[in-house]
Amino acid sequence: MSPAGSGSELERRLLKRARRRLTAQVAGAISLVLALAGVLVYCVMLHQQADSARRDLTAAVQRAPIAHPPPCVWLYLLRPDGTVESSPGAPQALPVRAPMDQVATGLPPRVEEVRVDGHAYLIRTQRRGVDTFQAALDLRYQEAERQRLLRTLGGAEIGGLLAALLVGQVISRRAIAPLGEALARQRRFAADVSHELRSPLTRLHTRAQLLSRRLRGGTDPILLIDEVDQLVTGTRQLGEVVEDLLQSARFQQSRRPFAPVDLAMLASELAVAEGARAAAKGVTIEVRCEGPGDHVVRGVESALRRVVSALLDNALGHTRTGGHIWVILSRDRDLVRLTVRDDGVGFDPAHAERLFARFVGGGFGLGLALVREVVEGHHGTITADGRPGAGATFTVSLPAGPAAAPPLWAPPAREPERRL
Repeated sequence: MSPAGSGSELERRLLKRARRRLTAQVAGAISLVLALAGVLVYCVMLHQQADSARRDLTAAVQRAPIAHPPPCVWLYLLRPDGTVESSPGAPQALPVRAPMDQVATGLPPRVEEVRVDGHAYLIRTQRRGVDTFQAALDLRYQEAERQRLLRTLGGAEIGGLLAALLVGQVISRRAIAPLGEALARQRRFAADVSHELRSPLTRLHTRAQLLSRRLRGGTDPILLIDEVDQLVTGTRQLGEVVEDLLQSARFQQSRRPFAPVDLAMLASELAVAEGARAAAKGVTIEVRCEGPGDHVVRGVESALRRVVSALLDNALGHTRTGGHIWVILSRDRDLVRLTVRDDGVGFDPAHAERLFARFVGGGFGLGLALVREVVEGHHGTITADGRPGAGATFTVSLPAGPAAAPPLWAPPAREPERRL
């Protein structure tokens, strides 16, 4: 696996881990809120049950007839002569005599919870006239109601946890997406920089080596002024490439003003600039203009220079020793065409479209992807044709004349991530 591929895989693992952590945090927070809400509901229910039971018992001992007590309440009556009466169907284990005897002596009313024969009761003992009443409420029904509430809250918590996991997944994906995009842009920018700087640096290095050999060979420095000028021009153009790359790395692609650009002049300059490298490989570069008219378009000169440079670099990289490269310029009404043709290794025409897919590695790949972005940013087109072993031809068509192009240019937003 290439360093870029391993870096991309590491980033994917980090993003996946971050999504999992964020999902767990969001799900945990939502589940905690649901749990707190459930505890609050349960506490409110307990409070309401206690208040309701006390009100029912108070009303029963104060006003209810012993033969017709409220639902779930039984009444017991202690008369002054010590006899006890009870409501129909009242539990035989009740009443609790100790509170009744105490209240009968004049003590204030008493409310307490007691357990008799394994059942919990809330009782209230209070005098009514000369008699003493005791009302008993069976708490099993309240307990059953609380159990139903707990089961409901438990089911709601489980369902809420599942929903929280889904919500957390959605939130984490949306939250991590900008980070993933930023990392992808960083990778693309690093790839663009490495590719865009390779050709001008190679030209400068080749020319500097040639200049060094000729100086060491005793060549008169006066005769090398043109070579030095070419070196200076190359460094200036390298600076323009760096500036373009820095601008493209900003939040939005910077809009650049169009200006007239002579493609024929650009092609001639770059053919001369690549002359040393081509000579070192034994490759001939020929530039010719066909047909009438000029070859001026409106665009960004530094960007179009990168287009021609990338096409020449691609041709040099795929042309054998002793081969030829032709740069042909022509004009057809409102279109200016730049054709770069070589007699190198060529390619399968079925793969012509895939040549412009962005990927990191050898072959055609990234350089042609960047070329297409720039060409389409100038509202032009680029096509490729070739045959295995019979060379390749790349044709760039751009609107000619000032009126044929818009006033501003921004590279298109398309950023493919495919691999050959």
